[in-house]
Amino acid sequence: MAQTAAIIGGGVIGGGWAARFLLMGWDVRVFDPDPEAQRKIGEVIANARRSLPGLSDVALPDEGRLSFHETITDTVEGASWIQESVPERLDLKHKVYAAIQQACDTDAVIGSSTSGFMPSQLQEATARPAQIVVTHPFNPVYLLPLIELVPSPENPPQVIARAKDVLTGIGCYPLHVRKEIDAHIADRFLEAVWREALWLIKDGIATTEEIDNAIRYGFGLRWAQMGLFETYRIAGGEAGMRHFIEQFGPCLEWPWTKLMDVPELTDELIDAVATQSDAQSGAFTIRELERIRDNNLVTILRGLKARDWGAGKLLNAQDKRISRLPDTLDDADLTKPVLTVDRAVPLDWTDYNGHMNEARYLQAFSDATDKLMALVGCDMDYIAGGASFFTAETHIRHLDEVNAGTRIRVETQVMSGAGKKMHVFHWMLDGDRLLATGEQILIHVSLATRKASVPDDRVAVPLARIAAAHASLPRPEGAGAAVGVR
Repeated sequence: MAQTAAIIGGGVIGGGWAARFLLMGWDVRVFDPDPEAQRKIGEVIANARRSLPGLSDVALPDEGRLSFHETITDTVEGASWIQESVPERLDLKHKVYAAIQQACDTDAVIGSSTSGFMPSQLQEATARPAQIVVTHPFNPVYLLPLIELVPSPENPPQVIARAKDVLTGIGCYPLHVRKEIDAHIADRFLEAVWREALWLIKDGIATTEEIDNAIRYGFGLRWAQMGLFETYRIAGGEAGMRHFIEQFGPCLEWPWTKLMDVPELTDELIDAVATQSDAQSGAFTIRELERIRDNNLVTILRGLKARDWGAGKLLNAQDKRISRLPDTLDDADLTKPVLTVDRAVPLDWTDYNGHMNEARYLQAFSDATDKLMALVGCDMDYIAGGASFFTAETHIRHLDEVNAGTRIRVETQVMSGAGKKMHVFHWMLDGDRLLATGEQILIHVSLATRKASVPDDRVAVPLARIAAAHASLPRPEGAGAAVGVR
């Protein structure tokens, strides 16, 4: 039987909570007096359905049931988790808690999404303060795992343990903040950066875009996968965190920032930071940490690159500048197979055997076909006009091992290109070493009808040109081969 979560307040954060619980198999009951609440939450959940399953390599639980209710009482009855996400007004939150505790189970956990209030403030004058904890998320709640779990002395260990179990069970990371403090942990960092950014703008030093670029093209990428102290540990080199503090610590006393209230770097503080850093990362050598960092950065950057966003957009622009691939059919030597891929195998293309994953062979050959399509005029403008090629059949032969960093190139021969069909053969090579071959049959289709159609002259003419030129080439070894013992 599905567990039930009650969501009080269905804005951006409340809607994100609803989506995460729902897609993790919980029944979700929502209260929000906004007449547009169902539409807004429905749109958030639609985004979650589109994105959250892609983070898993296994199927998510069967989705729970979503319902909307007109009163807090109806919403919270029978719920084991109640998430409050109403506006940041302490008087309003106290009023909401009174209504919740009149109707909810006494052993239900009441979590608050507050980004600033301490749990002891939320618990003031409530019937059962032990039920209420801070569970501060980050937007979008259905994708970002961090939840700052902040209790007060009023919360017994079993409430904290229950909160951790629930949050972990829905795929979140409960960061247990052991001492309550205004704005918890993460928002204090964000507030410091925000204040400094406002000074930089006010003083005419930088624009909002320049500040954003400083973050997303630089330290933000390191923080995304390694945080603050582990990043600085690497900056200290082989001598580690202690050397970093000794080298850069005096900078804290320089007038670099408007936020000059910093602790004195006593031996005791340096020892505490260095000791904590050793406990956190001492199991790894600096070289190991560098490789972990690099692997993570490749993955992050390639994800950004696939979306052509932030630092990924810069990488795509650099690719265009340094590419050796022909830009047009006139740039290609049609007396031989056309160069359609020329790249190194990235770190995230390898599998548990240490060589290129089978799916990436297909990706490389598909990239080669996409390049050929563009060369014969089936580019994004043509596709936007309502026609394209669909792959009907692919046959790949794995002939030699390919590892991360291997420089691969794909050369492509058009074996036929008349009417609705295009037949191509790809060779994947490392220098003179043949790594794999891929053979594909593609059918030209109308995107309006999703049925086979004859391409117009923008594609038919250049495709016939390259097919005629390649007709004099020898038939590739392995063309037409079937799977089986030979």
